[in-house]
Amino acid sequence: MASANDLRKGMAIKYNNDVCVVLDMQHRTPGNLRAFVQASLRSLRSGRTSDVRFSSTERVEVVPMETRKLEYSYKDQSGYHFIDPQSYEETVLQEDLVGHAKDFLVENTPVDVIFVEGKAALIELPATVELTVVESPEAVRGDSATNVQKTVTLETGYSIQVPLFIKEGEKIKVRTEDGAYLSRA
Repeated sequence: MASANDLRKGMAIKYNNDVCVVLDMQHRTPGNLRAFVQASLRSLRSGRTSDVRFSSTERVEVVPMETRKLEYSYKDQSGYHFIDPQSYEETVLQEDLVGHAKDFLVENTPVDVIFVEGKAALIELPATVELTVVESPEAVRGDSATNVQKTVTLETGYSIQVPLFIKEGEKIKVRTEDGAYLSRA
């Protein structure tokens, strides 16, 4: 048993007789009230997300997790397909579990998939990915007086703000945490 202060993003806990994954958490200490932990939990049984408030001294039961390195293969109507590079075992994940990670997944992208009680619970992307620009408007001459940016579309369909010198067909590095442009690849 751990205290609510020990909760971290990605942990699995037992809550209301269900196993839940912590999607986000904040420790709050309002002025004249006792400290508490505000956590966003996703139920593995129902898939629903809920916001829960724990007292900072409340005890929670941590559930053991297993992390597997998988590679993204392809997407079809049944979901997103991932392959284990050692055993070639295929794992299919639904779109609601993949979430915003779909904007950064191209063939052979390595990801860490966290399993709780044999069921996939969370996807962790690498810190940066290299994506190809497929659609980029031309820069207008004279737009370079300040740090002017333009919106381009990447091979995954994700739109991002980049500097004017980025052209169609170029590979760029993108930070997966917030989807920000980092540099040319």
